[in-house]
Amino acid sequence: MIINAQNQTLGRMLSYAAKQALKGSEVIIINAEQAVITGKKEKIFNDYLAKLEIKNRGNYTRGPFHYKRPDLFVKKTLRGMLPFDKPRGVEAFKRIRIYIGEPESEIARFHKIDLKKEKPHNLEPRTHVGDYVTVSELCKFIGGSW
Repeated sequence: MIINAQNQTLGRMLSYAAKQALKGSEVIIINAEQAVITGKKEKIFNDYLAKLEIKNRGNYTRGPFHYKRPDLFVKKTLRGMLPFDKPRGVEAFKRIRIYIGEPESEIARFHKIDLKKEKPHNLEPRTHVGDYVTVSELCKFIGGSW
């Protein structure tokens, strides 16, 4: 199953992907950087800056890890929606692949799927009336470059 994250609310899209992965299907998410986080821009930015302050002062190699690349940022968000402490959650996490943009050659090579022939799932098209921030804007704000 291929999911196009363009203009999709991040939490809704990832909860759907997590459910599908727990059911046993392989999930590919494309255009991860264009997913949307709803809310006021200043509040979202301040919340994520506060999360960056959380550190393990005893041993920094044990985390927490703050990803600044959009695909890893989305994958870390998805990990929180799975029962990762159980074997079925770990297996479901391994069945999900997240990509920046639409890498047709990489998807064809690893998954044997032609993006031109197979139509990606677009979940409910959301009209973002209120304020929102894309994942790429947030990642650039917290220091990411890809």
